[in-house]
Amino acid sequence: MKKNMLLMCMAGLLCLAGCTDSAYEEVSTTAQSVTPDALKDAHARASLLVPTKYISQVFTYAPAPGQFINTLPAYTSGNTAAQMATKAATALVGKTNGLVCLGGFGGYIVVGFDHTIANVASVRDFKVYGNAFTDWAEPGIVMVSRDVNANGLPDDTWYELAGSAYNAAGTIKNYQITYTKPSPLNADVPWTDNQGGSGVVKRNSFHTQASYYPQWEGNSITFTGTKLANHAYDSNPDPSAEHWLAPAFAWGYADNVPNADTNATFDIDWAVNSSGTPVSLTGIDFIKIHTGTNQDAGWLGEVSTEIAGIEDINL
Repeated sequence: MKKNMLLMCMAGLLCLAGCTDSAYEEVSTTAQSVTPDALKDAHARASLLVPTKYISQVFTYAPAPGQFINTLPAYTSGNTAAQMATKAATALVGKTNGLVCLGGFGGYIVVGFDHTIANVASVRDFKVYGNAFTDWAEPGIVMVSRDVNANGLPDDTWYELAGSAYNAAGTIKNYQITYTKPSPLNADVPWTDNQGGSGVVKRNSFHTQASYYPQWEGNSITFTGTKLANHAYDSNPDPSAEHWLAPAFAWGYADNVPNADTNATFDIDWAVNSSGTPVSLTGIDFIKIHTGTNQDAGWLGEVSTEIAGIEDINL
């Protein structure tokens, strides 16, 4: 009787572990194979199959220039892009209190999870943690993808989550910017865009690292994506005493509101294709976030999105 009960419990445990997500490998056993060691191994395996709510992998960390670049995370001479992605993973995997900076417009990160984040009807599905606070938003565009080809890589179609300003007059789709490595390295970083604009990412006295340009990159880097209208402004009419504010957009952007705010959460139903047409996704496997503005805020420096973590809020 005890043996039969043991086998029944074992079967139930394995069924629960195998049925948690369709992507998990099925596990089976027979009465002949159940030994104390096998039971111990099965318990260990079942515990490993419990998904985590948080980021489990960083595929790409490709920031634009900025005052926190080469420090969040820290660059060491000779580091490659892959090594910098590993450093970003150290800051973000399994937690919501890390911090990684994406720099100026276009700088981005691509992350994955150990399960598919389900699109749950009538509720929001995941939360992006940043370091925004009241009247200081550094909004990031959020994109999502489903692992359609089931190869575990973020190489399928990306869909933008259409936030509150997606169709606003000041929003530019397919905005493109190119940053050039400065010479000397500790100079301001020049940029040009496809709208006829140009400027620099300015250095300031608060951040004195060797360069604001990501030092593992080549002589220039180009980013393309949706750009939001500039929203930061100096609220003090006295030019000798700047007081910058950057109000939040209504909803739909990372690092846009304090983490306790409802609008730090996102609904997969906001996804649209490259033409702006809504798409229906049952779930997502990857998230990409890029800095959504190209703006200098005086003594505060460039407006740059920071990410502290991402959580599946329905798991």
